[in-house]
Amino acid sequence: MPEAITNIPMTFIPILVAMDVFAVLPMFVSFTSDMTDTERKTIIRQSTITALAVGLAFVGVGEAVFRILSITVDDFKIAGGLVLLVIAVLDLLRYSGERRKIEGTVGVVPIGVPLIVGPAVLTTLIVLIDHYGIVPTLISLVLNLMIVWASFVNAEKITNLIGKNGIVAISKVMAILLASIAVMMIRIGLQNVIK
Repeated sequence: MPEAITNIPMTFIPILVAMDVFAVLPMFVSFTSDMTDTERKTIIRQSTITALAVGLAFVGVGEAVFRILSITVDDFKIAGGLVLLVIAVLDLLRYSGERRKIEGTVGVVPIGVPLIVGPAVLTTLIVLIDHYGIVPTLISLVLNLMIVWASFVNAEKITNLIGKNGIVAISKVMAILLASIAVMMIRIGLQNVIK
């Protein structure tokens, strides 16, 4: 258990970067701008619970799917790293307002999935579980969802404090970090395959 606790920073930061709450905040504000406080609280609760449920379901089913398809974790690291790299590059090249297309109902989709928990987060979860174990990864997922929840509760204050340009800048830095994590995943996967 002490080792699991020491691994929390190693799992917390990649999930934080993959979630990129600063990219999600402006969209959340625009979706909920015409809502009452009660409606906004319902949306916040729905989105965080959905994100947690999808994350846990993917963690539970992911490894079974790997076994059925004969996919190794190193295969997933390389493929997942490439996916993360593409997502990061697209985020860097686009304006934040164009980051993802919005469709469907607001609470569960698109805020819960794919804005909070999308391909980047799901890929990161599987790789982190293989690398650091399930306990620190799940603790980090919950801690990050608590940060998302707190950010949504104070969304307008944060947006006003940082400003639109500040949020775009932070989001771009997060995309660069995500690209770096993607390259690291590809490198580790290739090294293990070559060995």
